[in-house]
Amino acid sequence: MINIQSLKFSYKPGRPLFDGLNLQLEPGHIYGLLGKNGAGKSTLLKQMAGLLFPTGGKVEILGFDAHKRQPALLEEIFLVPEEFYLPKVSINMFLTTRAVFYPRFDEKAFFTYLKEFDIPQNQKLTEMSYGQKKKFLISFALATNSRVLIMDEPTNGLDIPSKSIFRKLIAGCLSEEKCVVISTHQVRDLDNLIDSIVIIDNHRIIFRQEVETVTDKLSFKLLPQLDKSMPVLYADSNLRGHAVVMRNVTQEHSKVDMELLFNAVLSNRQSIEEIFN
Repeated sequence: MINIQSLKFSYKPGRPLFDGLNLQLEPGHIYGLLGKNGAGKSTLLKQMAGLLFPTGGKVEILGFDAHKRQPALLEEIFLVPEEFYLPKVSINMFLTTRAVFYPRFDEKAFFTYLKEFDIPQNQKLTEMSYGQKKKFLISFALATNSRVLIMDEPTNGLDIPSKSIFRKLIAGCLSEEKCVVISTHQVRDLDNLIDSIVIIDNHRIIFRQEVETVTDKLSFKLLPQLDKSMPVLYADSNLRGHAVVMRNVTQEHSKVDMELLFNAVLSNRQSIEEIFN
């Protein structure tokens, strides 16, 4: 569904942001794209949406070259950017001028999503707070029923109840034909939502695994004390004890802590690679 091969891109000559990046994403999954500031997450999402053009390699979405932005592709892909602009129009006018570009747009579902987010149907976009605008755009994105849904920091600006609603709606929209890619710094907001984890660092994809595979090979625990004999890959100590990532040598099941996993991959990459390879 999303096929990126040998991607090269730079904002400034001689300073490549991507140099040979490869990534394949399949339908039927919700991917979490994690990385430090400046790692290239937003740029990679814009490459997928065809808003930036590669200087080398290729970015194919549903068999189309993303940078050509052909109408047959644009009706099947929707990007919710971190920073966005909404015109000074009513919700109904926005629908009239935008929804026609998405053949499977579900107006009934759209207004259901707005109701879930507690946004009045007759409210003007200019009267909305940033959080309300974000919820409006998420509602519109889901209602397009596009096969590729890309979201950059979608939970920024959402309050705690709205984040819970967001997770419920995203989980409910997934189908065998749909691919959802979510980039975030707030990894706690993705717990129990994503089923595949992608980590980008030093301008390359350094980790890509399904959550089920992660829980098979790694164990996440909170220990009262550490023992050097334990197969600990990463530990974060606090007043509650030691949150650790360990080799899952006993084949026990634990819930993935994505923040711990992210730090473990960055700090102990070689050991993590050996486990998964």
